Amino acid sequence: MHLYDLYQTLHLLCAVIFAGAVFFEVLVIEPLEKRLPPGIAATLAEEIPRRVRVFMPVIVGILFLTGIGMFWIRYSAYTGPWHSDFFRTSFGILLSIKVSLALIVLGVFTYSIRASFKGTMDLCQFRYTHRIVATIMLGIIFLAKGMYYIHF
Repeated sequence: MHLYDLYQTLHLLCAVIFAGAVFFEVLVIEPLEKRLPPGIAATLAEEIPRRVRVFMPVIVGILFLTGIGMFWIRYSAYTGPWHSDFFRTSFGILLSIKVSLALIVLGVFTYSIRASFKGTMDLCQFRYTHRIVATIMLGIIFLAKGMYYIHF
């Protein structure tokens, strides 16, 4: 197995874990909290971020590092990573948009983790950040798939 293949496998695994956790929160946990008794809903709202803080920073870190690694392996060898022709291709343009969206997700994630550690993340912020991240991640998923099929 080549290093690129290892990075790609880890990248996809981390993307599934991260996106899956976000979509599970938005589509399952949020509606469920509204139907639970207030004490249980509050406990759930406290415990989910506590559990996420344990493993999600590692998942997101691996996700970004493997993405950088794949780009470096694939494109630096023959054109240099910042070769201007790359960004004129449909693949390069879509990848640039995807990376920009991923950096926005990273910013929102970093803000959320810091607020959670400080205890300033309230339930409303928690829900909105997950909805924002879920929406952006849908865009990232469609761009990731489209990069290989859309040519303009």
